[in-house]
Amino acid sequence: MTTASASQSATGGTIRSLIPARLDRLPWTRFHWSVVVGLGVAWILDGLEVQLVAANGYAHTLHLSSAQVGLVGTIYLIGEVVGSLYFGWLSDRLGRRRLFILTLLIYLLGSGIGGFAFSYWFLLIFRFVAGAGIGGEYAAINSAIDELIPSHYRGRIDIAINGTYWAGAALGAAASIPLFNPNLVSENWGWRIAFWIGPVIGLFIIYLRRHIPESPRWLVTHGHEKQAEATIADIEQRVEESGARLEPVDDSQAIELKPIEYVPFRVIARTLLRQYPKRTITAAAMMITQSFLYNAIFFSYALVLENFYGIATDHTGYFFFPFAIGNLVGPLVLGPLFDTIGRRKMIFTTYVGAGIVLTISAILFQAGALNAVSQTIFWCVAFFLASAGASSAYLTVSETFPLELRSQAISYFFSVAQIVGAVAPLLFGALVGDGSSRGPLTIGYFVGAAIMIIGGIIALWLGTDAERKSLETISAPISLVTTPR
Repeated sequence: MTTASASQSATGGTIRSLIPARLDRLPWTRFHWSVVVGLGVAWILDGLEVQLVAANGYAHTLHLSSAQVGLVGTIYLIGEVVGSLYFGWLSDRLGRRRLFILTLLIYLLGSGIGGFAFSYWFLLIFRFVAGAGIGGEYAAINSAIDELIPSHYRGRIDIAINGTYWAGAALGAAASIPLFNPNLVSENWGWRIAFWIGPVIGLFIIYLRRHIPESPRWLVTHGHEKQAEATIADIEQRVEESGARLEPVDDSQAIELKPIEYVPFRVIARTLLRQYPKRTITAAAMMITQSFLYNAIFFSYALVLENFYGIATDHTGYFFFPFAIGNLVGPLVLGPLFDTIGRRKMIFTTYVGAGIVLTISAILFQAGALNAVSQTIFWCVAFFLASAGASSAYLTVSETFPLELRSQAISYFFSVAQIVGAVAPLLFGALVGDGSSRGPLTIGYFVGAAIMIIGGIIALWLGTDAERKSLETISAPISLVTTPR
C-alpha cells in the first residue's frame, strides 16, 4: 500500500499528523458508501418515528385525550434535546463510534418497548427514551460523517443524508395506511407494529455500524496515536482493495497537535462567543429559522387541508407523499452545488428562494386562488429548496467549529432550534383556528417566509466559505500547535 506515515513520533507531548490530508485525498469507494448507509439511517428513523406518532394510532387503545396525545409528541422532542446535549458531550469525550452504537441501541429499546405500552405513563417514558437516542444520533453521526468523508464530497453527502429524514417520513406515511386500517389490522396491534418498524431496521443497521471505524481525526486529537494510525491504514487498505491507487501525502501537509482529553465549558463558550461570533450567529440563525418554518408547516398542513380545502382526515396522508418526496429530492439534486457553487451562495439561494415561494403561495391562499392540489404543489416547490437549506444548517454547524467540541456544538444549536421550533405548531394551530378566516394564517405564512429570508441573508453576510476545504483549514483544532505549511 502506498502512503505516507500518518503520525510520526510524538515529541514534547505533541503529535505530528498527516491523517486529515490522508482522509481528504481519498477517492469515493465502497468504504464511503458503507459510512453513508450505516450512519445515515438516523434521519430515516427520526422521520419514521415522527410520522407514525403523528398518526396517533395508540390514542383510542390507551384512551387518551387530544392534550395527552400532544404531550406524547412533546415528550419525544424533549427526549431529543436531552439526548442531544448529553450524548453530544459524551461523543466529544469518548469518541464517535461508541456513541453512534450506544445511541442507536437506546433508540431501539425506547421505540421497541414503547410498542408494548399498556398505559399512558409507560408510553411517555419510552417515547422519551426513543427521543433521547435519536437526539444523541444527530450529534454523534454528523460529527462522524464530516470527519470520515473527503472534503470534496463532504457538503453533498452531509446534506443528502440529513435530507433522508423525509424518506423515513414517507415510509411512515405509507406504513400507516394499512396498519391503521381496522379492516386490515386490529386497532390494538396496528400502532404497536408501527412502533416496531424502526427497531427492525435498526437491528440491521447495528450490524453495518460494527464495521465503521472510529474517526481517526478524533483519535489523534485525543492522543490515541497508534490506534489512529492503525485505523487510517485500514481505511486506506479498504479503499485500495476497491481498485483505487493512492498517492503519497506530502509531509508539508502535516499538522502538529498537542492532544487534550476534553474541552472545559469555559473554553467552549469562549470559542463560540469570542473566537467565532459570526459563525455562532450564522449557525443559530440557520438552525432556528429552518426549525420554525418546518415545524409550522409540517404540523399544520393536515389542519390546513381539512379546514380550508375540505379534505377528509384519512385522506391527508395522500397529500403528504409529494410533500415528503419534494423534501427528499431537494438535497439530492441541490447538494452537489454546495460543493461547487459554494456554501454561502447556495444557502442564500435555498433559504431566500423558499421564502419567496412561500410568500407567493400566501398571497394566492389569501385570495382563495388555490385548491388542495395547487397548495401542495407550492409546498413541494418551497420545501424542495428549504430542505436542502435546512440540511446545510447541520453541515454548517458541524464543519465550522473545532473538532474537539464538534458534537457539543451540534447539540447546542440543535437544542435551541428544537426549543424555538416547538412554538411553531402551537402558533400555527391557533392561526388555522376553525378555518373561518384566512387572514391570520396568511400573516403566519408571511412571518415564516420572512424568517427564512432573514436566515439566508445572515448566512450570505456572515457565513463561511467551507466548500472543498479540509475541516482543519476551516477551523483549526483547539489542540493544534502549528498550522499546515
